[in-house]
Amino acid sequence: MYLLVDCDNCFVSCERVFQPDLKGRPVVVLSNNDGCVVARSNEAKALGIKMGVPLYQIQGLIAAKDVQLRSSNYTLYADLSNRIMSILRQEAPVVEVYSIDEAFLDLRSVEGIDYEAFGHHLVKKIGQWVGMPVSIGIAPTRTLAKMAAWFAKHYPGYANVCCLSDNGKREKALKLFDVAEVWGVGWRRKDKLYEMGIHTAWDLTQRPAAWVQRRLSVTGLRTWRELRGEDCITFQQEPRRQTICTSRSFAEPVTTLKEMEMYISNYAARCASKLRKERSVCSMVTVFANTSPFREDLPQYSPSLTLTLQTPASSTPLIVQTALRALRLFYREGYQFKRAGVIVSGTSANDAIQTNLFDDIPAEQRARYDKLSSVMDCINSRMGADTLKMGVQQLHKDERTGKDTAWRDGIRHDYSSQNYTTDLNDILKVN
Repeated sequence: MYLLVDCDNCFVSCERVFQPDLKGRPVVVLSNNDGCVVARSNEAKALGIKMGVPLYQIQGLIAAKDVQLRSSNYTLYADLSNRIMSILRQEAPVVEVYSIDEAFLDLRSVEGIDYEAFGHHLVKKIGQWVGMPVSIGIAPTRTLAKMAAWFAKHYPGYANVCCLSDNGKREKALKLFDVAEVWGVGWRRKDKLYEMGIHTAWDLTQRPAAWVQRRLSVTGLRTWRELRGEDCITFQQEPRRQTICTSRSFAEPVTTLKEMEMYISNYAARCASKLRKERSVCSMVTVFANTSPFREDLPQYSPSLTLTLQTPASSTPLIVQTALRALRLFYREGYQFKRAGVIVSGTSANDAIQTNLFDDIPAEQRARYDKLSSVMDCINSRMGADTLKMGVQQLHKDERTGKDTAWRDGIRHDYSSQNYTTDLNDILKVN
């Protein structure tokens, strides 16, 4: 049997953990630059607020219904997600993390277990230890477990745990489940399936295998087999990425080299950190910047430059140095940049590095850079992101205002909550 743990309204629930006054009130979480709605509480959904709607289109509803706004706080969300995954790893022999708010537990090797009681145990433990509400689906295949989790989330009678342990329960669930909600089918195919008389998951399972493969391809056939109770989806570890990009649109235009250096160095540092997490190195670093194409009254300039490393690397100092060198080569004064980013590419495993006989950087220096990066990762994982960083990533004087400017991703966070669990300055204060 497989057990799927799904965090209910994940981003909103994370906000409510440390702000209990938000419970029972309509809450929406906004995208970068506070542009669009990316998460909604059940109360917000009941008001008709759609996923992805721009903030400016619902300003009247926000004021009339006292909708609470929160900027995306991915640092908080990721930390609470990691805490949940840690609990699951303590409870199950195999945990397959599917996304920030979902994980499969493979219980096939566990004997003599009451699956439904185990599910309720997890709901209670995660609620007590982390404060997050979760819904759990249990079934003999991953696709059926996803379907069971949907019923657990939408039908209060299940008390957050739906177990499809026998054929009778599975058949009843399949007949009630919209085919557009099936994992692997999706809403893009719903109209086509509706036209062919397939409205529920049960309708799909009643078609012959050859018919399904001819119209929905091999992937659709795999889904069909899973719905019929045949375990045939193999969880695969995410492959090494060939390119990693960190980029942002700025809340306000950037017009000075020093400010751009701060942003580019931070983007480069994040790319380097992601490389090390994947045990990868890169051989090329690309830096790009763009002015706003919508400001036709302003001069336009959208440069990019790729530099090749003499020896593939993942250390923060080397990646940042290379990115800054590229930036300084193409930067021009007199432009208002609205977006910038760093891309690292040509990745390979960090234990298969082809060295360069004519490398300008001594091997001892590279080893020091790697050791420094490792120390930074260790401290930042324990004390919070950006606890330790390079000087160029730090505060500097804004040449326009003369005031100190802090690194804040260059994006708007007007409704941001605190990093309660990862920053000592934001730790919850109790009277």
